[in-house]
Amino acid sequence: MISPAFAQKMARYNAWQNESLYAAADALSDEARRADRGAFFKSIHGTLNHLLWADTMWMSRVAGGPNPNVPLADSVSFRADWAALKEERAAMDARLVAWADALDEAALDGDFSWYSGALQAHIVKPRKLIVAHIFNHQTHHRGQVHAMLTAAGARPQDTDLIFM
Repeated sequence: MISPAFAQKMARYNAWQNESLYAAADALSDEARRADRGAFFKSIHGTLNHLLWADTMWMSRVAGGPNPNVPLADSVSFRADWAALKEERAAMDARLVAWADALDEAALDGDFSWYSGALQAHIVKPRKLIVAHIFNHQTHHRGQVHAMLTAAGARPQDTDLIFM
């Protein structure tokens, strides 16, 4: 399914795309970033918050460290301040790259179990699926942000992995 090299490439892709999205979002007013644009998490700010929240949650599970201590329903307001959100995003991207760089085949083998607050259940899935999910989730919501930014008149870079 995946390899350490895949995770390393995707961690760098994630960081590259976040730099583009945050730079484009910086060109908008705070009001424009927070405007309800009809997306699942409503706004650019809310969706970027959810992404940081989810990465924080998954990294707490797979690599240790604190979890977000905020329920999924409140993930859109994980960081109210734009500057703090940008700073924490950059730090999380560096953490994701370092984590991926440390992976080897053994780290991807076997099953992974965790308690899902969203499902209120213990879940067991293959580790490789969990790692793929982390990066797929990022790509999914970044696509939503890219569309909202474009509609708001901002200019994020291309999203094609082959152009990285």
